[in-house]
Amino acid sequence: MTRSLSGQTSHHLPERLARWLALASLASITTPVLAHGDAAHRKAGAAAITMEQKPWGIAGERKSARRTIEIGMTDAMRFVPERIEVRLGETIRFVHRNDGKVLHEFVLGTKAELDEHAAMMKKFPGMEHDEPYMAHVPPGETREIVWTFNRAGTFDFACLIPGHYDAGMVGRVVVTPTALR
Repeated sequence: MTRSLSGQTSHHLPERLARWLALASLASITTPVLAHGDAAHRKAGAAAITMEQKPWGIAGERKSARRTIEIGMTDAMRFVPERIEVRLGETIRFVHRNDGKVLHEFVLGTKAELDEHAAMMKKFPGMEHDEPYMAHVPPGETREIVWTFNRAGTFDFACLIPGHYDAGMVGRVVVTPTALR
């Protein structure tokens, strides 16, 4: 039994307090988010790019990009091109063009990360988030990301909108430790 500030006794104050604290903590971590890498919003200053090292690289700065790679997205559930080669340390400006009539996205990662993310997207198809290695592209529009490939290896990219990944909307990035020919 506890006493409230008004001096009344209550058996429910700890439960109410616990509920209030839980709600307050959720409110403190809930922030407005953008749909997958929406560059237009970033330009407006709505979200800062997180410079977090990932196994497949780190977000890059546009002024550091020496090469632009255009990637088409189609309703046949394909990326064009499906395979990309870059040099270790290279910063690439990716321009994603949705040539289809449905929403598509481009998400860089490892196969394991993409599999995990695809499963989450199936569970929560309307979830929105913004990461510097993602671009959410409405039909007929373009979006871009800039990425620095500071790790050698073979990495994947995919459209993780439910059904698209399973239909084969995937591609590969090969990061070579030596200069390309």
